[in-house]
Amino acid sequence: MLNGMSKLPMIALLAGLACAPLLAHDISGNWEFSVDTAAGSGNPSFVFKQVGEKLTGTYTGLFGKAELTGTVNADQVEFKFDFSYSGQSGVAHYTGTIESEKKMKGKVEIGDLGEGTWTAAKQ
Repeated sequence: MLNGMSKLPMIALLAGLACAPLLAHDISGNWEFSVDTAAGSGNPSFVFKQVGEKLTGTYTGLFGKAELTGTVNADQVEFKFDFSYSGQSGVAHYTGTIESEKKMKGKVEIGDLGEGTWTAAKQ
């Protein structure tokens, strides 16, 4: 039979596990994306730098190269960057879920060019 002293480590372990989902992921590093929209698909690269919940970095792809800003909150990620392409300009806005240290997925709104989905893998 368990006495009070041997239950304490188990309670501490369970309390720690209950808090684990609240911790933010750190997505800093190089990521390869696969983006699908009604206007077409592409494979842009992103380099993220995360400090706490603040996200900065760069996009490289069809729209050239752009600086991005965003946030990471628990397993949710959101970031955006300005683009100019074929005489059109706008904001690409990505929202998504961090599935693991190396996988994310979500939705993107690309100015007036439309909406789509994306998946990403850390390199």
